[in-house]
Amino acid sequence: MTTATRLEAGAPAPEFSLPDSAGTTRSLADYRGRKVVLYFYPAAMTPGCTTEACDFRDNLNSLQAAGYQVLGVSKDEPAANAEFAEQENLNFPLLSDQDLAVHQAYGAYGEKSMYGKKVTGVIRSTFVLDEDGRVQLPLYNVKASGHVASLRKKLGID
Repeated sequence: MTTATRLEAGAPAPEFSLPDSAGTTRSLADYRGRKVVLYFYPAAMTPGCTTEACDFRDNLNSLQAAGYQVLGVSKDEPAANAEFAEQENLNFPLLSDQDLAVHQAYGAYGEKSMYGKKVTGVIRSTFVLDEDGRVQLPLYNVKASGHVASLRKKLGID
């Protein structure tokens, strides 16, 4: 089992270029000068990930008004993310990291506890990145339910 190396606040955010659900490549560099909420979820169309994605969808206006761009990342292929986005009317990009390289760079893949057992998998995580591409707030092992409300509170967004 591998333990993920976690990012600390102030660290440079690992660069990436990943396909979105339409197959368009999106790079972190595309968002330089903007604040980004980058969240990693285990699998499209599963109950917890649907709860979390819909929470981001429902809070997107207030996050955007505060200057944040939301990006979701999973190991799902672009077609699965497209179906997920359409099914749940998601209004932000979902990126596909099928080889898990970006998950690993962010420490969002590794050993975790699931129902009391140690397993290796996606660690539900969210990273707030500043305009210069640095990690402002790294959050690991977040709960799907209530996470966005907690995040808004930490960011001072009403």
